[in-house]
Amino acid sequence: MDATDWDARYAAHDLVWGGEPNRWVAAECATLPPGRALDLACGEGRNAIWLARLGWQVTGVDFSGVALRRAGELAGKAGVEVTWTCADLLDYRPATGSFDLVVVTYLQLPAGQRSQVLRQAAGGLARGGTLLVVAHDSANLAEGVGGPPDPAVLYTAADAATDLDGVADLRLLRAEAVLRPVEVDGTVRHAVDALLLAQRD
Repeated sequence: MDATDWDARYAAHDLVWGGEPNRWVAAECATLPPGRALDLACGEGRNAIWLARLGWQVTGVDFSGVALRRAGELAGKAGVEVTWTCADLLDYRPATGSFDLVVVTYLQLPAGQRSQVLRQAAGGLARGGTLLVVAHDSANLAEGVGGPPDPAVLYTAADAATDLDGVADLRLLRAEAVLRPVEVDGTVRHAVDALLLAQRD
């Protein structure tokens, strides 16, 4: 899907992803000391706004102008300030060494593009900064629920780790598949997510 497709999707719903932060973002980031955060593929801003509430200085980047306008409205209602940037992540280059936290959630791209974006994301980390990547895992097609049906844009945490191999001073903390409960027709099922956590030394 390109930016126009996502604009249409966001325009057709009140909130595509809901207002609460992603459960893995909340679990991994709640105790980090606030600093500068970058939310890549931020959509309607649920993670960026949550981080801003915790005292982070946040920049959210997405290529959907519709999503970012909604994100701005939600941030205003929440009483927080977030810098919103409309850009394609294939072209966006975060300032080198500028962010204490970089979050990439459910950015599903073919392998070559994914590797490019993740390496650019890691390049934006300051010393001691944390990188969190969450995605629909490749196993989700057969074992989980929801997510895109195209296996070409699904990947594992090990794939993401390989993408980041050789990035200077980047230390891998976690790389695993995790189960996320999802209610489907009144029954709780589980989606399979890929989770990678790394830190720049």
